[in-house]
Order: sequence, then C-alpha cells, then structure tokens
Amino acid sequence: MNRRILSAALASVLAACTQAPQESAPKPAEPAQAAGPAAQAEAIVPDKSVSLFNGKDLAGWKADVPEKDKNAAAPDSFIVRDGRLVSLGTPLGHLITTATYRDYRLHVEYRFAGKAGNCGVLVHSSKPRALGNMFPQSLEVQMFSGNAGDFWCIQENIEVPDMEKRRPRKEGQKFGGGPGDARRILNLTDNSEKPVGEWNHMVIEARARTLKVWVNGDLVNEGSNCTADRGAIALQAEGTEVEFRRLEIGPLPK
Repeated sequence: MNRRILSAALASVLAACTQAPQESAPKPAEPAQAAGPAAQAEAIVPDKSVSLFNGKDLAGWKADVPEKDKNAAAPDSFIVRDGRLVSLGTPLGHLITTATYRDYRLHVEYRFAGKAGNCGVLVHSSKPRALGNMFPQSLEVQMFSGNAGDFWCIQENIEVPDMEKRRPRKEGQKFGGGPGDARRILNLTDNSEKPVGEWNHMVIEARARTLKVWVNGDLVNEGSNCTADRGAIALQAEGTEVEFRRLEIGPLPK
C-alpha cells in the first residue's frame, strides 16, 4: 500500500512538471541607435509660439567654436547679458539649437549695438563644420549690415527668380553650396534695415522647401526648391557684437 501511494505521488509530481509552462530566456537588450538622419526626421513642427531663449541662460543651445578645440580657455562667443542673448563676434563660431525644426515661422529681433558688422541666422542646419571647417551645412539668412536678407548657400542650395541677375557668378562657376560655387543670392530691397543701435525685426518662414524672409515688414527674399526642409537653427559669431532680444518660433500662418 505504501509503495502504491509513493508511486502515485511521484507520478503526480512528474505530471505537474511536464505541464508547467517553461520560462523563456530573456532577450538581449537592443543596441542603442546612433543619432543622425533619424533625429532630422523627427523635426518639430511648432503648434504654438515658444521662445527659443529663456532670458537667463543658453539652455536648449550648444556652441560650436573651433578655437575651443585647441584652447579650452578661449573666451565664450555667446553670453547672456541683461536678459539678452549676445553674440560677441569672436572667437568665430555658431550657437545651434539642440532641437531640429521644420515648417515654422521664426521671429528674430536683433541690433548691432556698437557698430555695423556681420552676423546671420542659419536655418536647416545639420552637419557641423561642413564648409571651411567652420560653417554648418545650412541656408544662411544674412544679417550683414546693409545686406540683411541675402541668402548664402552652405552645402545646401535654393533657387530664386532672376538667378542670373541676383546670384553673381564667375565664368565657369556653378550655382551651389560648395566652396567653389556661386553661393550668395542678393536680397530684393535696399534700406530695409534700421540704423545701427536700433532694433530690427526679421521674420523667416520655412514652408516645406521654400523660404521667405521679411526685414522690418519688407519682403526681402524668397526662394524655392531648397535642398533641405528641416534642421537646427544657428546664430553666428562672425566678427561683430550683436544683441538678440527675441528668438521666437511658431506655427505657419494658415
């Protein structure tokens, strides 16, 4: 009798073991995906107006200043002063948003407080130091005093009406964004800027592969068939101090 009971108990244990679900071995962790084109593809399309500058620090921006590669003690090119973002002009470089954007309207209020000079807003920025080991791949909207609204193509390209008239080139030179190309596209107006020391209001509208630029209410440039339609936004340090009191991005008008 005891043997029968023992045999039955063993049989029950064996049956339970064979019926119990087997736990599968854990899957190996997925490898981390490198940032790159995917980050560009996830560009933000603004649905409300937000400031790109918080008035306190440079959160949301990163500086790319080649001089810092060899001299970590080099002064900062971009600072916050009296609630304004200031490009000191030197060392040369760029301040670039950490986020990427597409299909937006960007408001920029700026002034050359001390003297006329050079600066720019770069849109659709991607690969850093793509030209001359300095300029990121992008389309520059020029702020150079007297030429605000010019386009400069930096390893990208854009087309405008009257290309031969508005895009000076030498014999044999092609339109493009490379180092030997005709990269500058002249703006449409004169005298749209305020005198040195006064605030200018620039509006940049990026809609699909078109760009429109206004300076103080004047339409100063318009292009289409741009080779990029998204990217970061960058400000330049290009030799002259410039103050920014408004950097606001928002949705396109309907």
